[in-house]
Amino acid sequence: MTTWPALGKVGVWRNASQVTPALAASLEELGYGAVWLGGSPGGDLRIAEDILAATATLTVATGIVNIWQDDAAAIGAAYHRIADAHPGRFLLGVGAGHREATARYAKPYDALAAYLDGLDAAKVPVEGRALAALGPKVLRLSAERSAGAHPYLTVPEHTRQAREILGDGVLLAPEQKVVVSEDTEAARRIAREIARETVHFYLRLSNYTNNLRRLGFGDDDLAGRGSDRLVDALVAQGDPATIKRRVDEHLAAGADHVGIQLLTAEDQDPLPGYRALAEVLFA
Repeated sequence: MTTWPALGKVGVWRNASQVTPALAASLEELGYGAVWLGGSPGGDLRIAEDILAATATLTVATGIVNIWQDDAAAIGAAYHRIADAHPGRFLLGVGAGHREATARYAKPYDALAAYLDGLDAAKVPVEGRALAALGPKVLRLSAERSAGAHPYLTVPEHTRQAREILGDGVLLAPEQKVVVSEDTEAARRIAREIARETVHFYLRLSNYTNNLRRLGFGDDDLAGRGSDRLVDALVAQGDPATIKRRVDEHLAAGADHVGIQLLTAEDQDPLPGYRALAEVLFA
């Protein structure tokens, strides 16, 4: 059984450009166990180091480092620098990105396996890394050669299927988009306006659409900015208790940890939403 850094049951997934040390410290105080840095943070990973330095117990995970942006040796060196300074509090999430995003793109499985070879050479421990994984083949790779899987843009049914593939004792940490409002209709409006745009980006990417098709969504669901059915499935909407029920569905389906991605109206301070959720999630 692989032991990975402590994540807690619930953390926060947020674009790295939107995470400051001050926000991370507030999230730690509220009880969140981890912050996932999205948007392909790479290079020397100084942002992870800055957040860890500003907090005491929070785990920082990358969600994910794109393997096409930085070579394994450079990322391995950054991993050791961070892990040595903050032992047990950093998880290196890596992934192959999207076929449509780079001319260098090769078969995801082969590219990921080669990158893991590079991380092995850099002596990044298996328990210190995780893979972005959606389909069965990469899920199995994540179980064989990392702490586990970090699926993105999924539903509890995918979590159930992923757990069956991964088996026991392997990390499963899905991301879950949420919109929080005591006014259900207001939450739904934000989901339609903000979340549709968030979802729409991924509907142009074959690895995500293939996964959604495996989950039973069809052409009508994937057309345009996504059907109401698709948006409702991918984005939990409503008051904090409603959001908690979706998180609990993932946990009951086999997730060890859920990274919530809070979507808000433009320029809205996200901290009140995280606070309202924490009062229910950690009661």
